[in-house]
Amino acid sequence: MIRDSISSTLAPQPSWFTAKRLLAIFCIINLLNYVDRGAIASNGVNGKRSECTKSGTCSSGSGIQGDFDLNNFQDGVISSAFMVGLLLASPIFASLAKSVNPFRLIGVGLTVWTFATAGCGLSINFWSITICRMMVGVGEASFISLAAPFIDDNAPVDQKTAWLGIFYMCIPTGIAVGYVYGGLVGSLLNWRWAFGIEALLMLPFAILGFVMKPLQLKGFSHTGSKRPSTSVQTSCTEAVTSPCQDGSSQTRNDSMDDSISAPGILNQFTRFWMDMKVLLLDKVYVVNILGYIAYNFVIGAYSYWGPKAGYYIYHMNNADLMFGGITIICGIFGTLAGGFILDRMTNTISNAFKLLSVATFFGAIFCFSAFCFKSLYAFIALFAIGELLVFATQAPVNYVCLHCVKPSMRPLSMAMSTVSIHIFGDVPSSPLVGVLQDHINNWRVTALVLTSVLFLASGIWVIGIFLHSVDRFNEENELQVSVADRSNTIPLLGETTQSL
Repeated sequence: MIRDSISSTLAPQPSWFTAKRLLAIFCIINLLNYVDRGAIASNGVNGKRSECTKSGTCSSGSGIQGDFDLNNFQDGVISSAFMVGLLLASPIFASLAKSVNPFRLIGVGLTVWTFATAGCGLSINFWSITICRMMVGVGEASFISLAAPFIDDNAPVDQKTAWLGIFYMCIPTGIAVGYVYGGLVGSLLNWRWAFGIEALLMLPFAILGFVMKPLQLKGFSHTGSKRPSTSVQTSCTEAVTSPCQDGSSQTRNDSMDDSISAPGILNQFTRFWMDMKVLLLDKVYVVNILGYIAYNFVIGAYSYWGPKAGYYIYHMNNADLMFGGITIICGIFGTLAGGFILDRMTNTISNAFKLLSVATFFGAIFCFSAFCFKSLYAFIALFAIGELLVFATQAPVNYVCLHCVKPSMRPLSMAMSTVSIHIFGDVPSSPLVGVLQDHINNWRVTALVLTSVLFLASGIWVIGIFLHSVDRFNEENELQVSVADRSNTIPLLGETTQSL
């Protein structure tokens, strides 16, 4: 009752903005990110190189690979190029979140993504499209690092993993839709149109990131804010001269002027390396990421080479549609199931590791068995079950990343998770699989070797079950903001304040 009366005195906010709508907006953005990844891997956009038979008959190439005459290694580099920008920019955006409002940082990232994606459609050779793909990664970095903490803040306590499951469901769904979308646009129009349409679809969300009232993130104070946050670190106002509630002065200065000065930049680097040390010494976090790296090594290569492998192993003329259909159905149900099951088990870090190890182990068995069969129907049935189990890991693995660290560490935790799984996972996997295939020239054997890595991921996550783990989500929220201070605070989510 007291909280309800307090909420009624707060300044009004747009009536359409609720936690569920925030989740919906972030899901659409995430979907577009992964539609782009699926599209560039589709046969319609990626295409094939021109080939000549022994008799001297040559077929013309198609798509990116045909237009730019790329070998398999160069083709794999294009798929991984955006990761370079992602890897470099993710820690930067995570660090900037402590001095710049994270919601505005997402807007900046989406703007870069939009222009870089349009640039892919205008590229003229291998190097131009590679550079544009790198910039796509820079744009995606802010969203990847900051979206999940926002969702974690606003999800109901007993549905946190389910909400993360809904968000990460957009990964397989987006890739699958990208396969189909790329195949259709590539055949009906041209591969360049695929990137232009993606840019137009993302543009409204990039604009929204600047014109919407910015949201606050638990564990942070934000640039230019005169309001208190609800975390311990920012339980007093952000004005430098204002005292905290307990009479002590504020110890942090997050003004933009200081953050861009030489001492400010040095402090940013010092704080970054101190936070990095905390992450690297956290056994739970390290084990979780090591398993995630092995897992993503396989998933990354599946997403890029899957349609092409299916075309050559099972002679699928509609490989884009087939892999897209399997991935979208299994991805949706598998990812959602993983989130809901962990909530049902009670969402703890230990239970998350149990689910991760078991689902990955049995998923690996089914996927490996699928490639052993010569029958297309047997492959589809077994591979579908395997993907259903494998995708059940998405919500639990990210739940561990968010809850094994303090709230103020979550953006960096997600950023370094992203950096690690890509730089050691799917960045090298696509070119390496291309090199392996060029060497042995047998897609079935290549697929079996790749799938075996899932057993390694399962074994690593088993270790996490036996580690001592503590959920740190509320560690920096022990001090509450006073009623007087609350009266000066504008609510972030109407739905949240009304439910208190």
